[in-house]
Amino acid sequence: MIKYVSGDILSSDAECIAHGVAPHDDFKQGLALSLRERWPAMYKDFRHFCHTQNPKEGEVWSWKGAGGPMIVNLLTQEHPETPESHPGKATLSSVNHSLKSLVEEVKERGVKSLAITKLATGVGGLDWNDVKSLVEKHLAELEIPVYVYEEYHKA
Repeated sequence: MIKYVSGDILSSDAECIAHGVAPHDDFKQGLALSLRERWPAMYKDFRHFCHTQNPKEGEVWSWKGAGGPMIVNLLTQEHPETPESHPGKATLSSVNHSLKSLVEEVKERGVKSLAITKLATGVGGLDWNDVKSLVEKHLAELEIPVYVYEEYHKA
């Protein structure tokens, strides 16, 4: 069941929060920055994962800390060209592959509820209508509440 909502995804009661980033992302802006500030261990673990596994666009990486939600980082954007540069743009192909992997991850881990952003439409630069059709295509098969945060409002 997909439900479109507005608000602050970090205030969600969902068991899992999914958002888009780039491989080797420094989490310097937007929701990624808020996640980095709230769960610095997640960012540290993500950096370690990137340095040891060299992930590619279209993959996902999950993290669960004590007492917080599971965070699924969908690698929807091109990796930054240098450590000082911003991530590149997202592609519909990467979003498509990441959403497929997200569905598998949610099912394997028995997640009971999911919150997701307007994936790849900010820094990623994609049109929400294109991404929304992929979100609906993949996440509609989940038999759990899926909250899509279409509009941000600070909690």
